[in-house]
This record gives sequence, C-alpha cells and structure tokens, in this order.
Amino acid sequence: MKTELRSFYPVIATRDVTASRHFYVRHFGFEVTFEADWYVSLHRPDAPQYELALLDHAHSTVPEGYRTPLRGGLLLNFEVDDVDAEHHRLVEQAGLSELLPPRTEEFGQRHFIVGGPDGVMIDVIRVVPATEEYAGHYTRGETPAPRGEDR
Repeated sequence: MKTELRSFYPVIATRDVTASRHFYVRHFGFEVTFEADWYVSLHRPDAPQYELALLDHAHSTVPEGYRTPLRGGLLLNFEVDDVDAEHHRLVEQAGLSELLPPRTEEFGQRHFIVGGPDGVMIDVIRVVPATEEYAGHYTRGETPAPRGEDR
C-alpha cells in the first residue's frame, strides 16, 4: 500500500541561511513560512504548493558525516511565461551571475541559467515547441505544449 504524498520540496544545505533566504525572497518571490537561525521554510504566495527550505549545513538535525554545505551540482528550474523579461530583470537589472545566456533548445525549452548561493544553479525556463526529432522522445501525451510565441 502506498502512502499518500502530501508534499515534496528541496532542502538546500547552506553555509549562510540568512543570505540564501534573502536571495530567494528578493529574486524569486518566495515568502517565509517558518524562520529560525538554522532553518527557513519558503513558499510562493501565488502558488503555495511550491516550497523551498534552507538549512544550516552544520545543524544537529543533519547526520554527522553529512554536515557539509552544498557545493554545486543542484539545478533549480523555475518555469516562467517570459524568459527574456526574467533575464533582463535578474541579469541586467539585479546583476546576478549569468552562467548560460538565453537560448532556445531543440528539446523544447528557451532558458538561461544564473548562479545562486552555495553554487546552486537557477535555470529559468519557458516551454517552447520541441523539434520533430525531440518531440518523439516524449512519452505519449507529454510533449511540451507551446506557451506563446517563441522569440
């Protein structure tokens, strides 16, 4: 018998909970739902099912031997309506570090990647039509639906 899944969200082990909190609140519209000096729980007010948590990497709730901060390798995807407007807002206006400039991929995405705290990569995505070659890789009924005109 399967247990009903009530929630699923990433928890980032960070060196600086406060700086990470400010980053996700300022740049990605999250709001704090719980805050301690060692843990912050965030959600999007427009979509409260989207949660993110930040945890002090050295906290006692983390098993000994695993108390290390994240050092890259994590990619958070944020799907938006207008990738180019978000690029302007995050890179040109806010000055976030651009790791990958905006580009349209044959597999059905227009996206760019910026750097976040602790080496986290933030991939800002808009679904676009996949080329015929890649459309065949999606399982039946899962081909990404275009959301507006591709730029």
